[in-house]
Amino acid sequence: MTASVTLAHSGSEHPGRVLEIARCALLSLNGPRRGEEVIIERECFRIGKAPENDLVLLDETVSREHCEIVRDDKGYLLRDLGSTNGTLLDGAEIREGYLRAGVVIRVGRIELKVRPFAERIDLLPSERESFGELVGRHQSMREIFGLLERLAPTDATLLVGGETGTGKDLLARAAHAASPRARHPFIVVDCGAVVGTLIESELFGHEKGAFTGAVDARKGAFELANKGTLFLDEIGELPLPLQPKLLRALESRRIRRVGSEREIPIDIRVIAATHRNLRLEVERGKFREDLYFRLAVVPLHLSPLRERRDDVPMIAERLLTRLAEPGSTPMTIGKEALAALRAHDWPGNVRELRNVLERGALMSRAAGETEVRLLGLPARHQEPANKNESPPANDFDPAKSYRETREIWETEFERRYVSWLLGRHSGNVSSAAREADMDRKHLHKLAKKHGLRGD
Repeated sequence: MTASVTLAHSGSEHPGRVLEIARCALLSLNGPRRGEEVIIERECFRIGKAPENDLVLLDETVSREHCEIVRDDKGYLLRDLGSTNGTLLDGAEIREGYLRAGVVIRVGRIELKVRPFAERIDLLPSERESFGELVGRHQSMREIFGLLERLAPTDATLLVGGETGTGKDLLARAAHAASPRARHPFIVVDCGAVVGTLIESELFGHEKGAFTGAVDARKGAFELANKGTLFLDEIGELPLPLQPKLLRALESRRIRRVGSEREIPIDIRVIAATHRNLRLEVERGKFREDLYFRLAVVPLHLSPLRERRDDVPMIAERLLTRLAEPGSTPMTIGKEALAALRAHDWPGNVRELRNVLERGALMSRAAGETEVRLLGLPARHQEPANKNESPPANDFDPAKSYRETREIWETEFERRYVSWLLGRHSGNVSSAAREADMDRKHLHKLAKKHGLRGD
């Protein structure tokens, strides 16, 4: 499935989103299913005589697993699966080939005509204020909910962007729970947390003796997620040499364990997430463009909490309900504490909010309070007198991991440096880029990212 999401007016007084999806249907020209049209709904659509195929053709000239049609970033690829009588495309026998409008596929003696079409879906913000564990009244969140209501039940590949702690994992879990795959596994691979030399085994598994320490054969995430959903968290951290292997697995829907020559078919839905700007990573040569387009079938972006402060009270209420001890009444939030929550910038987003509320609930409960009054929020960050000095140690949050803390300070450094650099050159991006030995376009994007003006 290839799709693009664009802003457009849909005939109402409010602008909505328009989702354009390239689809494909097969029309049976003969045989027992003559005149019947089947829409290709899955990423890997199999045709054959066996009942487990997506299109079952009960004809003696059709093999049990005859052929398959795989969607990739170029379109629909028809691939023969070693059938007895072969697969023909417009009369020519093929091993694989891309489908065009009007071509005829011959499977044994059954003929199927290809009809591509574009499905246009108007997506308005949802009336709901939650989707799974995600909550929010902000327009950006309700637009996400509207998209998920239509796309969660499909096999569409989702690429979820957003800062650390915005809820990308919750979105992926909610999409899985609302899909026909909900009864099957939801497997998570954090591409930034696995040592580079082991990530291939983590994804694809390995055979016994494939490398030092491989004392037993092991299934990887692709096999474990079969029939379910594979969530590739922090996909932007995936080592560049491994990206072609991931792309091949996504396009062929087959994997090989490390140390094996045998291909294993897999049936999964893929959801990927990243805090990085993958388009920029592609420009920098750190992420493959073809893999980006394969993952960004439907791109979604979760806004940071500081851009939707009005959502803080309802998120806080939901979090306190989850944090309540079994059988006890959830704590409420005092007015002053709520005002402090609204005023905070939340560099760690919802994850930071949860940590603050958890500490506040513990402190308030210990003081015999029934509402959260003490939050222990860190003081607002002050610019150091010396621009070169390191951040003081007490500015670090013990509830955050090393990686989360590093990301926060890298973002802060980036903002300060670009602000200082543009200030030295009166906002002249070209002059500032030359001094810093940076690409002008990259500096312009950084300035835009942090809301800084540059000419």
